Amino acid sequence: MIRYVCKYTPVELFAGFDEETALYNPMPENLDAADGLTHRNMCSYSRALLAARTGDDADVLILTDCCDSIRRAWDVLRSLDQPTEMLLLPRRQEECGREIYKNELLRLLRDWEKQTGKTFNCRAFRSAFNRLDALPEGHYVAVMGARLGDALLEDIRKKSPLPVRNNTCTGLRRLGVPPEVDDLEDLMDWYAGELLAQPACMRMTDLNSRRALTEDPNLRGVIYNTVNFCDFYGFEYATLHDRLNIPMVKIETDYTSQGAAQMSTRLGAFYEEIKELIKTHPVSIRQSRAGYYAGIDSGSTTTNAVILDQEKRIISSCTLLTGVQIVESAQQALEQALRKANLHHQQISSTVSTGYGRAGITFRDRDVTEITCHARGAHFLNPAVRTVIDIGGQDSKIILLNGDGSVRDFMMNDKCAAGTGRFLEMMAQSLGLTIEEMALRGLQARENITISSMCSVFAQSEVVSLIASGKRVEDIVQGLNRSVAAKVTALAGRRKLEREWMMTGGVARNPGVVAAVEERLGGNVLLPEEPEICGALGAALIALEESERG
Repeated sequence: MIRYVCKYTPVELFAGFDEETALYNPMPENLDAADGLTHRNMCSYSRALLAARTGDDADVLILTDCCDSIRRAWDVLRSLDQPTEMLLLPRRQEECGREIYKNELLRLLRDWEKQTGKTFNCRAFRSAFNRLDALPEGHYVAVMGARLGDALLEDIRKKSPLPVRNNTCTGLRRLGVPPEVDDLEDLMDWYAGELLAQPACMRMTDLNSRRALTEDPNLRGVIYNTVNFCDFYGFEYATLHDRLNIPMVKIETDYTSQGAAQMSTRLGAFYEEIKELIKTHPVSIRQSRAGYYAGIDSGSTTTNAVILDQEKRIISSCTLLTGVQIVESAQQALEQALRKANLHHQQISSTVSTGYGRAGITFRDRDVTEITCHARGAHFLNPAVRTVIDIGGQDSKIILLNGDGSVRDFMMNDKCAAGTGRFLEMMAQSLGLTIEEMALRGLQARENITISSMCSVFAQSEVVSLIASGKRVEDIVQGLNRSVAAKVTALAGRRKLEREWMMTGGVARNPGVVAAVEERLGGNVLLPEEPEICGALGAALIALEESERG
């Protein structure tokens, strides 16, 4: 058996070695055994680890390098020759942190192969990813803050007048479904990203994902747990105490079984406050609406998911590449968006799909064309918009809007990659550039070059000829950008493209193409902060508004 203490621990990796794992939350009767090993002003949980391990050291203990107290506990345990492993946990969740943790996972995997003589089993690893347990429906009380002993959590659940959700640091472990990739490094890269994308621990540098824990309209009370001599969660409690307008109580544990009795009076008063709230604002938990709405845009290149609350606020979004399995890509996009918002599928009242794969998304409540959804999303972002220019992976559109955001007319390209994101990807490959590099190189152009061939295949040959003739890459790129802009704006024919103009779709992130479109239109275009999610946003808005109409 392998014991672990942190939600960032790669427990599924150990399943790849046929090893059982269990969360280690010891609550010894007292901490006397730890007093001779370390200082009394260490975090109580670290001292509880030491006290418990002096009498139970048979299992391997996996720690994460999250704070000074855990590092000190590791030093002591190593001095006692106890089987203990320390993982170096990055504090950042972005690309750099992901790369660091990927390498740490690969290091652990190789070390474990050497120690056990076993070969890592990818099938067993993938099978270890379990679906999330069902969360309470309707109104609930959340236990937040630092880790909580199992006995105390069970007592809270028994006595609370409302269902209890464990939103403490170890109760928030949420991972998606691993991709079917053969390369071990790619698999560990995904795994590191999933582990770090969980609702942030207070030791992380970016804590924005924690806001969703207290912004759920079904949250009716918070029991905030802190541990003696641990300041991290105390800081968050002080912030929430000033911001929340629901019943909230702070408890502090010393991680002994004796300490639980000391908080019975405080918790009892909190339960009474919740009961009074239920009396004055009666709710039917079964009839309570989940209050969240999802839109999924299944595009040819990317799949996007957006989650809205009842106030039409964007709670979460996700963009990932569309694989060969449309339904699986849609499920993964929605699951990742749910995890970012700390939500569960049961909290989604309605899901509307859009995009070319919309009809194949089996868990949708309804599907709507991307024309309508992009119009609805653009109007929501800026009601002044009258023309939407959407350049996606394999098609491009111009959508003309009425003042209320409804579609007045639209034009769409034929079955040709010219004027789309796929066209730009093909040209980037010909130039030996990434799509990100290509997006910027055209801004440094000095010579106007015209790409006369609108066919993608012929244009690729033209690019090769331009390279051979010594033309600068920057000038060729801007020529391609102008080619895309000309193709897209030509869709309108003789129709007047009324301002305001807005660009949506992934290509709207390419400043060179945006500049070329603006040059063709003779003015600035509006750019959403996340242009690729506009269609999914429109779908989520439709889901919400249709639900309101009943």
